[in-house]
Amino acid sequence: MVEKVFWSNPYLREIEAKVTGVEGNVVTLDRTIIYPFSGGQESDGGTIGGYPVLKAEIIEGEIFYTLEKGHALKKGDQVSVKIDWDRRYKLMRLHFAVEIVLELVNQNYGDVEKIGAHISEHKGRLDFAWNGNISETFGFLQAELDRIVDADLKILSDFDDADKEIRYWQIESFAKVPCCGTHLKSTAEIGKVTLKRNNRGKQKERIEITLVE
Repeated sequence: MVEKVFWSNPYLREIEAKVTGVEGNVVTLDRTIIYPFSGGQESDGGTIGGYPVLKAEIIEGEIFYTLEKGHALKKGDQVSVKIDWDRRYKLMRLHFAVEIVLELVNQNYGDVEKIGAHISEHKGRLDFAWNGNISETFGFLQAELDRIVDADLKILSDFDDADKEIRYWQIESFAKVPCCGTHLKSTAEIGKVTLKRNNRGKQKERIEITLVE
């Protein structure tokens, strides 16, 4: 199974790897830093052997990268694997902002059902089954999120079960949450974000989260 270096070092921008399989324009590697679409977090952008990655997906622990047709990679090739760092860092910042907002909702607003989530480099969103106007919570959520960001709290990310690749993030005295995304080292890295309501229909509310650059 591929070594997922994006977990052990999510700040690494380039590594050398070996191509372990080629099936048309889909390749696999022995190690990688290019995060695949998972848990609502979009895939990283990047290149393998100089070829742009068009799609990255994880299936039963293996990661499959779709490249442009006509690439010249072969099984056994040693290649340079690079990520689009600007995209990765925005995804990590928005991902963790979404994680904190979700945890604040779970801790303070009872038995609320999350019905969807998505993180792109431009915006994160959380969808809830919610009776009412979710923006009524924004004063509290924004203040708590700002407090956590300003406190520059350490974020621990590790395995609960390495064999099954079950991971978590943890902020002491706040939460420990199962999550297999790429995580920041500190809450201060999130920076300033804003919350916006998007009503999705009867008893469906969305919180949209954007970075203030």
